[in-house]
Parts: sequence; structure tokens; C-alpha cells
Amino acid sequence: MELHGSPTATGYRFAIIVSRFNEDITEGLLKGARAALRAAQVRDEDVTLVRVPGAFEIPVTVLRLAGTGRFDAILCLGSIIKGDTMHFEYIASAVSQGIMDASTATGVPVAFGVLTTLNDEQAVAHAADDQDNKGREAALAAVEMATLCRRIGEAGLHER
Repeated sequence: MELHGSPTATGYRFAIIVSRFNEDITEGLLKGARAALRAAQVRDEDVTLVRVPGAFEIPVTVLRLAGTGRFDAILCLGSIIKGDTMHFEYIASAVSQGIMDASTATGVPVAFGVLTTLNDEQAVAHAADDQDNKGREAALAAVEMATLCRRIGEAGLHER
């Protein structure tokens, strides 16, 4: 038996959590994610957009949304840009670990589209309206994982 996800997810429900901090960057990520979901035949009414103040608030929001049982996958979009202090390292580490912890605790696939860049130029490049947009990549991963997880369940390979 071989299982894999699908590039289309009609009828699947997704949540997108997007940070308002570095909004010029995160809006580009959001645009890429929405375009990729539409290309995967996800209807706009099957997408819930949740805005949070910053990346640090993403993990608890993932946990709350995943706990509702309403979503097949959750996308996390944010931008953490290195500054002159250790703040970057602490926030990037806490956010990535918190997102992973929420996903493993709930079993809901969570796509990581939080940029951790050394400067503004890198962030702008990863949020550009092109094939390298990290929001787009996160949406593609969310679609694939949502469809894969459903197929695992349908194959009877879930926990008992």
C-alpha cells in the first residue's frame, strides 16, 4: 500500500492564521496562500482567516482552532526579521516549537509559513508574487497533508 496526498482539496476546510506584525510581508504571504488554495480547488467559503498581533500569538491560536474539529489543516503565516538583539532567536524558536507542539497534540496538520529571515530583503523575496512565495508553499503543504491524513483514516490506519 502506498498513500500520498492530493493536489486538490475541494470540500476540505482550512484556517489561515496571519500575523499583522510586518504586515507588508505577511500580506504577500497571504496572497500567495490564497492563490494556491484556489488553484487546489478550495472554495473561499471553506477558508477561515484569523489575524493575530504577531508571530508569538500564532501557536495558541493554532491550538484553539485545531481543537474545534472544524479544520482539515491550518496555515501559519508570519514574518520574523532578525534585528540587533537576541529577540529574533527567542521568538523564532518559541513560535516554531509552539506550532509543532500544537499540531502533534491535536493531530491536525499545520503548515509552517512563518518567515525567519536575516533582513528585510530576504523577507520581501520570500513574499513576492511568484513561485517562491512561502505562503504559497505552506498552502500546498497544507493541501497535501490534509488530503493525506484523510486517506490514512479512510485506509483504517488511524489510532484505535
